[in-house]
Amino acid sequence: MTVDHGTARPAGHGRQTRPGEDPPGRPGSGAGAPTSTVPAPPPVSWRGDLRRLWTAYSVSELGSAVGAGALPLIAIVVLDVPAWQVSMLAVAAGLTSAAVAVPLAPWIEVHRKRPVMIATDLARFAALVTVPVAAWLGVLTYAQLCVVAAVQTGGAIVFAAAGGAHLKRLVPEPHRAQANSRFETSLWSATTVGPPIGGLLVSWLGATVSVAVDAATFLLSAIGVRRLRSREPAPLPPAAGRRWLGEVTGGWRYIAAHHDLHLLFWNAMAFGGLIMAAAPLTTVLMLRDLGFTPWQYGLALGVPGVGGIAGSLLVGPLTLRLGLDARTVLLTSGVARTVWLGFVALAPPGTAGLVVIIAADTLLLFCAGVFNPTFVTYRMRVTADTHMTRVATAWSVSSKTVQPACIAAAGLLATVTSARTAIAVAAVAVVASTGLLPWRTATGGAGDA
Repeated sequence: MTVDHGTARPAGHGRQTRPGEDPPGRPGSGAGAPTSTVPAPPPVSWRGDLRRLWTAYSVSELGSAVGAGALPLIAIVVLDVPAWQVSMLAVAAGLTSAAVAVPLAPWIEVHRKRPVMIATDLARFAALVTVPVAAWLGVLTYAQLCVVAAVQTGGAIVFAAAGGAHLKRLVPEPHRAQANSRFETSLWSATTVGPPIGGLLVSWLGATVSVAVDAATFLLSAIGVRRLRSREPAPLPPAAGRRWLGEVTGGWRYIAAHHDLHLLFWNAMAFGGLIMAAAPLTTVLMLRDLGFTPWQYGLALGVPGVGGIAGSLLVGPLTLRLGLDARTVLLTSGVARTVWLGFVALAPPGTAGLVVIIAADTLLLFCAGVFNPTFVTYRMRVTADTHMTRVATAWSVSSKTVQPACIAAAGLLATVTSARTAIAVAAVAVVASTGLLPWRTATGGAGDA
């Protein structure tokens, strides 16, 4: 199960591929949107189902981490396509998946979420498994890779939207922050150990093996979701007088009408876009400007993931045991995650520079590990059940649009200046993005977008 946090991670730390606070309408919530009028599901065994869902998610995330970057690698190694086609593989997948996921979100909103999650997992399994089969038969084409990439990307968006709405209905509100922190821990664990495993598999058995592993884990995830034992609550009925355009744009309009979500949305776009923009430039800085060896570069990518794991494990104690207000956790971690990129821009050559970069990335991911589940839990709380899927879809699609644009802009800046200068500019802009956090609460309503 994919959890979309609306934030981004440095290269090598996962795909774009989940706080308690005052209830909506009370001071501190930032809006008056109702969360739902549907009674909570009976507590048959939500803890057991959460464990099953967590296991399914962990398995699929590990598989996706093992297969990270596999399709572009196959395009290069197996099909020998030019560089522009490798880039277009991601562009085509993003545009196609967004064109499918956005109109599909209103339909998912009024249907049960588990069948959607299972169908999405099975679709990704079916698409991915065709790649090693076609390669073995010698009939693999670039067009097929584009279709598979679109199904994979679109499936991630749809599953994240349906999965977030489902998790909200499954887990009682006081336990959501801790539940989301579990998923965050699994994500960071997978993205820390998965790529090295995938690299070994590709080295030993060929480029398509990691895709086969990724496909198998989606099948296991579908089986895991199917094994959930509690009865899924009935979805909310569709609103009267629904119009197609209003339904499709409802996620963005809901975000725009909600004081805190509106600010957090733009903060996420700025932070995620700038961090992702700095990621390839950091690679250039380490390998070309600072002269790091490949093993040092790999070390700098792998070790910081431990920070994300540690941060996610801290969310439960912060919110449950220490009783810290969720707004305090959200704002503190939201600011703390912005101060570390500047140290990367200042890294000197040699061992000292390697230590600086590893320490900076580790602390950045530690703060992100605290922020992400806190933020996702807050978004669950203040978003009405009638808009959960559309809000999550709008957030995810927007991120996948803004981040490539930021990467391109940073690349142009680095071309006319240097990688270090472009990273420094991104670092200053990241710190400035803290002004978009919801520092002041609002008592006005969000309105029914």
